[in-house]
Amino acid sequence: MSIEIPVNLEEAAMKVAQQQVRGNEVSLEAVIKQAIVDNVQAMLDHELDGHYDDAKLTDKGLQITDFMGDLVGMIIYEPDLVTGFKTDADQFQDYLAQQVTKLVGGR
Repeated sequence: MSIEIPVNLEEAAMKVAQQQVRGNEVSLEAVIKQAIVDNVQAMLDHELDGHYDDAKLTDKGLQITDFMGDLVGMIIYEPDLVTGFKTDADQFQDYLAQQVTKLVGGR
């Protein structure tokens, strides 16, 4: 099991513990937010066969921009992305993958 990019709450907690052992203070929420961005970025890179779009977490959700900085779309999850990750990580990952496919499709 790799926790470089956590995909569930258990892996996120392990990442927090790993960082604390290394002397880095990091919150579980910060690790989850970064994991969400990193997971979506990996999905985008896979779908596009390279790094062309960027994922950025905003107050409203995940903002996806193309290599020119133009908005491609937003990924929004109710009530919010962190809650989705914490509540049902498998379903949440599936949702993110579906949204990435919609945003990338046809380009």
